[in-house]
Amino acid sequence: MARKQHYQPPEQSAFGQIVDALLILVLVAASLFAPVYFGLAGGGKAPLAFAEKTWDAMGQNAAMQAQWEKLGYTAETAAPLIAERFDYNFSWVECAITAIVVAAYFVFIVRYSDKEYREVLAERFGED
Repeated sequence: MARKQHYQPPEQSAFGQIVDALLILVLVAASLFAPVYFGLAGGGKAPLAFAEKTWDAMGQNAAMQAQWEKLGYTAETAAPLIAERFDYNFSWVECAITAIVVAAYFVFIVRYSDKEYREVLAERFGED
């Protein structure tokens, strides 16, 4: 029985490796920036409207007021900061869409990897 040759994977040049690394870096940066660019990141802000700009009207107790004043704020200057609250609403629809996208990506990766694995085995050991 003849012994088959040792499998030698194709080699990639240094230039090709640099291009691949830069491409991955660009794709990672784009994937992190895309949600911000398309307005999908974070829940946004829900500004509050105060009838009066006093510490009591803005819901600040004496301890909070003291801390604002230590930072150099008055009731007037702190009002815009206190009024901008993050919106923490949760959407089950968006959560389900995200879960479907992640599951679809997982299925794609498993199927593609299986195909590649079978091609390498066929190349190495032949079709049987």
